[in-house]
Amino acid sequence: MKLHILGIAGTFMGGLAKIAREAGHIVTGCDAQVYPPMSDQLRELGVAVHEGYDAGQLDRYPADVCVVGNAMTRGKPVVEAMLDRGLRYTSGPQWLAENVLAGKWVLAVAGTHGKTTTSAMLAWILESAGLNPGFLIGGVPRNFGVSARLTNSAFFVVEADEYDTAFFDKRSKFVWYRPRTAILNNLEFDHADIFPDLAAIETQFHHLVRTVPSGGRLVVNAADQPLARVLQRGCWTPVERFGAGGDWSVGAEGPGESFEVMHAGRVVGRVEWDVPGAFNRHNALAAIAAARHAGVPVDAAIGALARFEGVKRRLEVRGVAGGVTVYDDFAHHPTAFEATVSGLRRRVGRARIVAVFEPRSNTMKQGTMQSRLAASLAGADLVCCHASGLGWDAGAALASLGSKATVHASVEALLDFLAVTLQPGDHVLVMSNGGFGAIHGRLLERLGAAASATR
Repeated sequence: MKLHILGIAGTFMGGLAKIAREAGHIVTGCDAQVYPPMSDQLRELGVAVHEGYDAGQLDRYPADVCVVGNAMTRGKPVVEAMLDRGLRYTSGPQWLAENVLAGKWVLAVAGTHGKTTTSAMLAWILESAGLNPGFLIGGVPRNFGVSARLTNSAFFVVEADEYDTAFFDKRSKFVWYRPRTAILNNLEFDHADIFPDLAAIETQFHHLVRTVPSGGRLVVNAADQPLARVLQRGCWTPVERFGAGGDWSVGAEGPGESFEVMHAGRVVGRVEWDVPGAFNRHNALAAIAAARHAGVPVDAAIGALARFEGVKRRLEVRGVAGGVTVYDDFAHHPTAFEATVSGLRRRVGRARIVAVFEPRSNTMKQGTMQSRLAASLAGADLVCCHASGLGWDAGAALASLGSKATVHASVEALLDFLAVTLQPGDHVLVMSNGGFGAIHGRLLERLGAAASATR
């Protein structure tokens, strides 16, 4: 079958392209902005990617079905032509559900934060246990080197996003997945472009809860009040809770980032790793509990996490130049900003952290979270915001940070500022859910050139 994927460069749709290729389909696609790591993955797959959304591509890449990403809207020429011609089309989640997930033991990871990392942990635990899972994750787990794969295993791990499915299906993506095991990591307001308030997102999460069978398992954050409200609406599945007061909790911590795993009030093992942050300890608890439901012994799961290498663009070191370490992180919400800065602080101690971010997500662009912005970045020593095209005043939002916050209208201006401000020993934390003008590599190049010139 020939598939033409509209919006192929997103993490979900790019992963879907890989799975479709591995299933033997011919795959082409289109998008307007393609950047690593997805651009690298598509290139390696040999998938032809058309630049733009013009109607002519439907003649150049005739397909049996168009798979429509949720970034596609009415008014785009390719969408209008697809509808006018009466072409067969479906959404990415529906295609996945009908062609891959049917008959599988699906393990879905949902939540406002931590979906990608927890999905990666869970897939790696199952892999280490010899279960050879398929997976589709919104990032690239370093243990696998790809964001998605198709196997003949009975198990499939999917990152269960609450974002809407397509322009013709406004339910959350995860409603399609029908998991047997579901992690509900946390829930707070996000995606202000499609949800009017937190209650609307809670409704979508309850739609997910309704699909989990009575013989399945829900693994739920014990301390999350919105998730508690979701379950109060009705729950027909056994629930295990993680975090303080839950069935699974963190015991004694240290040395380093290691921690004891507690289950039912007793120590069942210690995770020995260097993955930073309290949020990742909770992610690990959820992954251990979900894997146990799929038959993986707790000690085997804990052993696998000792070999977990993390996910690209999650506190990923992009390089060191002139004594300055540059990190790339996907954080794009105040809660994630705060957690990421805290995790890096734990790693680098009193060294200077320079937080560089752009309000790029639809929620951030709308200014919905601006009142929380300064507090979420307060743990950094210097805060630099790329604020091009915003409808709100980033400088005012960051004013409480005083002189340690700066706002820049372009990536070039931001680079110029960093080039004269950074000092050996600094740690630059770049946070964005986009390509950010390739700022990481450009900054490292400038820092390296400056260091060479002073030798």
